[in-house]
Amino acid sequence: MAYETARKAPPEGFPAFSDIPAGRYVDSDFLALERELMWKRAWLYACHADQIPEPGSWMLVRSTGSPILVVRDLQGGFRAFYNTCQHRGAPLVKEDSGQSRGFICGYHGWSYTLEGRLTAVRDRRDFVDLDFACRSLKAVRCETIGNLIFINEDAEAQPLMAHLGPMADELGQYALDQLRFVESRSYDVPCNVKVLLDAFLEVYHLKSIHVDTVDRFLDHKGMTITLWPKGHSRMITPNRRPDWTDPGTRGMPKIETVTEIPRDNNVSYHIFPNFVMPPSDSGIPLLQFWPVADNRCRVVSTWIAPDYDPADPHPRWEQRTANWERILYEDLQFAPQIQESIESPGFRGMPLNYQERRIYHWHEELDRRIGANRVPPALAVKPVLDPWVVR
Repeated sequence: MAYETARKAPPEGFPAFSDIPAGRYVDSDFLALERELMWKRAWLYACHADQIPEPGSWMLVRSTGSPILVVRDLQGGFRAFYNTCQHRGAPLVKEDSGQSRGFICGYHGWSYTLEGRLTAVRDRRDFVDLDFACRSLKAVRCETIGNLIFINEDAEAQPLMAHLGPMADELGQYALDQLRFVESRSYDVPCNVKVLLDAFLEVYHLKSIHVDTVDRFLDHKGMTITLWPKGHSRMITPNRRPDWTDPGTRGMPKIETVTEIPRDNNVSYHIFPNFVMPPSDSGIPLLQFWPVADNRCRVVSTWIAPDYDPADPHPRWEQRTANWERILYEDLQFAPQIQESIESPGFRGMPLNYQERRIYHWHEELDRRIGANRVPPALAVKPVLDPWVVR
C-alpha cells in the first residue's frame, strides 16, 4: 500500500490495455453468449444456511434465470434441483420458501423426496414401463463456503473450493461457518449488469461519487490489488488514518480470527462473476449482481454477522444497514443515465487504467469462458494480464 501511494506511474512492464469494446455492454448477440456460456456455467451464491434452517426447509431461487429449489435434506445437507416436475414440467412449488418432507406436483400429483427421488405417481397403472429411477428431479450442483450456499448449472464444473484457488484459504479467517444471516435487500436497476458490477471492482470513482461517505476515510491512491486465476480478485484500500475505526461498529460482536490487514483496512473480495464481499471483523455484506435483461439488472445486498440474534439485534444494526444503503444508492444513482449513454453512438469503448485492472481481468475471464473461437473478433479483449495473476 505504501508503494501504491508513492508510485508515479504503473509498475515497470505493466501492459497497456486495449479498449473494452462497447458492444460487450450492449450487443444482444454477445450478451446471449455471455448468458449461456458464462452465467449458466458459473458458481453463483444462492442463499445463507440460516434461510433454510431445518431439515425440509427450502428456498426457490430465480436469480440465475432458471427456477431452482435449494433444499436442506433430512440429514441436514444441502441440495439443489430445478423446480420442474419430470412429468410435464409443472413447478413443484409456487412460493418463495417453505418447509416440507417432500414435493408434490400440484398439476398431476407426482411426488418426490427431499433427495429428489420420484416415489409416487397417480394412476401408475396407466403408464407402460415407467422407470422411477430415471425420473428423479434434475439436480443442480450445490456446494458451500461455510454457511454460504452456491449453485452451478454446469454438471462438469470444478468443485467450488478448488475453483476459488488461493482465495479459499484466505476466506477461512472469516469463520463463515459461524456467521448468522442478518438481512437481505434487492434493488432493480435499469442498466446492464456490468455497468454496476464494474463500480465495485475499483475505487477510481470514490472522489466523485462518494465524496461525503467513504472517500472521507479511504485513501484510494494506496489501493492495492491481487489478481487470482479464474477471474477472482482482491482489493485492499487503506484508511486515511491508520488508527481510524468505524464508529458505527463500536461495541458490536467481533470475528476474533480476522487478521490485521482486513481488520484495519477496507478489503473487498470478488468471486467471479458477480459476488463481491467487503468484510469487516464485525459483519460482512455480500453483494450479488444479476442480469435480468440486456439493459436491466438486480443488485442483492445481504448481511451476515457474528452472534446475531434476530429476536434481539444489536442496537447499532438499524443505523449500520441504513448507512450501507446510502452508500449503495450513491453507486446506483447514475446507472440509468450511464445505460442511456452507452447505448448511444458516443460510446465506442472503455480505456481502462491500472487502477481498473480488476475490470480488465473480469473481461479476460469472460472471453475464456465463452471461448476465444466464439467471441466475435471485433468484441474480443486481448489477454495481457496473465503474468500479473498470482497462483
